Amino acid sequence: MANRPRPLSPHLQIYRWQIQMVVSIINRVTGVILAAGSLLFAYGLVALAAGPERWNDFVGLARSPLGFLILFGWTWALAFHALGGLRHLAQDVGYGFRIEDVIRSSWMTVIGSMLLTALVWVIAMMKWGNA
Repeated sequence: MANRPRPLSPHLQIYRWQIQMVVSIINRVTGVILAAGSLLFAYGLVALAAGPERWNDFVGLARSPLGFLILFGWTWALAFHALGGLRHLAQDVGYGFRIEDVIRSSWMTVIGSMLLTALVWVIAMMKWGNA
């Protein structure tokens, strides 16, 4: 039997990065971020149930610069993942399969997630101050 070289599948070194590919990868990453953030949310609930001292410790952590960064990132991940889910839902029912539509909905997911995150945090800061 002749030993012929098999064709290799192109990978990231061959393909040019496109918004659709980036949004798909980020959607998977945000799912992991949301799962990890759910553990922090559960820790907050346990701290709340454990009494005022534990709750104040949790609030102190949440209001620290690192806590703010984590909460802000989790908010963005939630917005991105939710909009990505709506995008996929629309495709599941048959809308948005043209290349132009896929590119447009990808950009709408990216920009929309940033706007939603900013809106949530502006409202939170206005209503609760140091949210």
